[in-house]
Amino acid sequence: MKTNFKTLSKVLAVVGFTVFLTNCTNNSAELQSKIETLEAELQSYKDAETKTQQRLMVFDTLDYEFYTNQKWDKFSHSHANDIVVYNADGSISKGLYPAHINDLKPMFVFAPDTRIENHPVKFGNGDWTAVIGELKGTFTEPMPIGEGKTIAPTGKKFKLRMATIAHWKDGKMTEEYLFYDNQDFMKQIGLAQ
Repeated sequence: MKTNFKTLSKVLAVVGFTVFLTNCTNNSAELQSKIETLEAELQSYKDAETKTQQRLMVFDTLDYEFYTNQKWDKFSHSHANDIVVYNADGSISKGLYPAHINDLKPMFVFAPDTRIENHPVKFGNGDWTAVIGELKGTFTEPMPIGEGKTIAPTGKKFKLRMATIAHWKDGKMTEEYLFYDNQDFMKQIGLAQ
């Protein structure tokens, strides 16, 4: 009887150990699956973040170099040819050349030192980016207002915060939403109170 008990104890120990190993193997496989899923999600997040940062760098170059230096021919690096731009005044420009570019040029006529040197806030998610830019300049030249008339320069400096929300596809903006306070701008250059 004592021998049978010892044998039974050994058999039960082997069975218990086998069950334990089986559970560990199942848990190990389950844990490995979870790890692989989390690693894939992390890589997806990293890829999306890399794409967002690349778009924001393109946007920095657009404002700091191309816009500030009036390199209109370079806008095609960041803008789709058929871009739709929703301007702060409610107008809509369709197409990069000539529509959107023609909307940008007049500022440089009366404020030739117009520039964007800073994006204090910029972020993105998916196919969208949001950037706040600081537009600066000085009203030093006559401002054309149509029919050959102009407004005399006031010599006043301006610093205008503007926000651009952009939708991207294939590395270029396809939609651009521009927001700024035109009344504040007019006050700063001495044309409103």
